[in-house]
Amino acid sequence: MKLVFAGFCDSKCSARCSKAGVQDSCLKYCRICCEKCQCVPSGTYGNKHECPCYRDLKNSKGKPKCP
Repeated sequence: MKLVFAGFCDSKCSARCSKAGVQDSCLKYCRICCEKCQCVPSGTYGNKHECPCYRDLKNSKGKPKCP
């Protein structure tokens, strides 16, 4: 199951991070969020209402974790 999601997350996160200034960081956090939530919002920015789990994950400082 995890391998199936790895491919899903890679393709979704590649699209999500395609315009990010810091690609490596964006992809890293997007994949973490995707594996946890099994969802990535559409587009390169915003649309987080499509995926409440992804939207609501926070880092240790209380800021949004997912790009």
